[in-house]
Amino acid sequence: MTFSERNIFFKIKIAFCSIIAFLMLAGSFSVIPLYPSMPESISIGENAASNRPNDIFQLFFSLFLKADYLAVHCSIILCVLYSFLAIILIHYFFEQTSAPEIFYVAIFTISFSFEIIRIILPLQLIHSIPSFYLLISARILLFFRFFGIFSLFAAGICAAGLEDQKTSTIILVIATAALIIAFSVPINTQIWDTSLNMAVGSTFMFRLVEVTVFLVTIISFFVAVNVRGSKDYFNVGIGVGLALIGRTLLHNADNWVSPILGITLLSLGTYYICSKLHKIHLWL
Repeated sequence: MTFSERNIFFKIKIAFCSIIAFLMLAGSFSVIPLYPSMPESISIGENAASNRPNDIFQLFFSLFLKADYLAVHCSIILCVLYSFLAIILIHYFFEQTSAPEIFYVAIFTISFSFEIIRIILPLQLIHSIPSFYLLISARILLFFRFFGIFSLFAAGICAAGLEDQKTSTIILVIATAALIIAFSVPINTQIWDTSLNMAVGSTFMFRLVEVTVFLVTIISFFVAVNVRGSKDYFNVGIGVGLALIGRTLLHNADNWVSPILGITLLSLGTYYICSKLHKIHLWL
């Protein structure tokens, strides 16, 4: 991907994220009034969703915090706003700076826009959306979640020495991997948890994949310290760790602590990633 093509990509995604932000605002007027009357156990037909998210952070918070759908909606809004603002700042600071890793970081930030899909569940209570569309939306969300985390992984291996000329091949590989995962796992559209995530099978496998990618990505940036001869890559790796923890908190938030802590860690991590990459490549 050429320098100009990358900048065009940034501009297109800014336009896309602005549309998503507008849709989020419009959708909020419809779904926010529903939340106070929505019980923790939500039924569709004969099925119900009464379970809390089962990631380690939410399991801890659930010990002393109740689920609140307004907090869930807040986390979705923060995801959409983060995506919109992050891609604007990336374009502004890297418009004249050639940094191969930033293209993949941009994809990671853009993937948060698709969290808007989660509001289809409260909208279903209003419009009786067919299960087929719920299933497709869940798979799209799952695809972009994995595409986002795989993109950050690609940034790590790029920093560790992978040639920039292989960008198209890398995108094809990580997109195919995300597609296989998203469209091969069972999804129950009749059951969801209190973070408005539909019930997905093979949960242990997902956790294992995410943790593996998490660790390998951070290690890749640490390896880049020796490969590229810059200690700033160590700070990039720390930023990746903070960003991925924040991502997990926002994706599974069902209380008021998670979105606040999540967006703080995600923003701080993104700042570390982008500021250090800018410093590294500014003098190249």
